[in-house]
Amino acid sequence: MSKRLASFRGPSTPTSTPVLLPKQPVVPSSPSRTTESTFHRKTRTLLQELRSISQTWDDIVLVDGLKAARALTDARTELDNTLALLPPDSQPRTEIVGPQLAIMDHCIAQLDAVTVKLQKQLRRMSAVVDNLEALYHEAQKTKGPTWCQEEPLWVSWPLQNFVLSLSDITTPYHRSLVLIVRIIDKLRSHSVTFEASRDAISQWVEQPYLKEDGWAAKWEDLCAVEVERWDAR
Repeated sequence: MSKRLASFRGPSTPTSTPVLLPKQPVVPSSPSRTTESTFHRKTRTLLQELRSISQTWDDIVLVDGLKAARALTDARTELDNTLALLPPDSQPRTEIVGPQLAIMDHCIAQLDAVTVKLQKQLRRMSAVVDNLEALYHEAQKTKGPTWCQEEPLWVSWPLQNFVLSLSDITTPYHRSLVLIVRIIDKLRSHSVTFEASRDAISQWVEQPYLKEDGWAAKWEDLCAVEVERWDAR
C-alpha cells in the first residue's frame, strides 16, 4: 500500500527519477534477550519462584489463617456471651456448649495446619536459595569469577549481588513463623480474653517481621527494575 500511495505523490508523467520512500527506523532487539544464557534464565526462574513462595505465604497467613483465627475468636465470644446470660447457679446444657466447642476445635486444627503449610513454604524458600548458590558456583566454573562478580546480568546487578543479597531472605520468614506459632498458642487457650485475642489477630495481620524485610517490601520493585522480562509468563 505504501508504494501505491507514493505514486499519487509523484509526478503525473513518467520520470527516470525514482520516488524515494521514507525509511522506517529499525528498532534493534534488546541485547539482553539475544544474548541471554542459561544462567540468566535460571536466575530469573529462581527469583520468580521466590516471589511465588512469598505470595503463597501471604495467602496462607492472611486468608486461611486469618479466617480460622477470627472464627475461633467469634465462636469463643459467642459462647461466653451465651453463658453470661444463664442464671448464676445453673449449668449450661450440652446443646449450647457442644456445637461451639466443636467449632473452636475445628478452628484450632485449621491453625495448626497453617503452621504445617508455612513450614513447607519455608523449606521451599531455603531450597531455592541453595539452588541459587549452586548456580553461582556453576557459573564461576563456566563463565569465570569476573563474569559472576562484575558483569551485569541485565541492568546493573551481577549474579553475585543477587546471590549474596538473597542468602538471608529466609530469616524474616523464620521469625514470622515463630511469631505465628506463638500467636496460635495464645489463641488455643479457652481462657484467653477477647481483648488479648483481638491484639493477637492484629499482630497476625501485621506480620511485623515481613513489613520491611519480606519479599514484597524488599525485592519486588528491585527485580522489576533489574530483571529483564520479570513479569513474562
